[in-house]
Amino acid sequence: MSNMMRDSQMIAQISDENLGYMSDMALELAEMAEDSGLATLAYLFRMAALEASTANVVLAEPDDLLHPMTSH
Repeated sequence: MSNMMRDSQMIAQISDENLGYMSDMALELAEMAEDSGLATLAYLFRMAALEASTANVVLAEPDDLLHPMTSH
């Protein structure tokens, strides 16, 4: 395995863990906001959690980022 591939996998794993943590924290903040009667803020935190969890899926394919698209 090349160093570049190993590095990109490590970066993807670290990003994966960070995004998972961000998603969990955003959901906790959403619950706290909801308990405080702040429905709009709760909604925004839920959207942030969703954003973090979907960014997770995009970063799961690091090989796609290494090979630029070429038109044939």
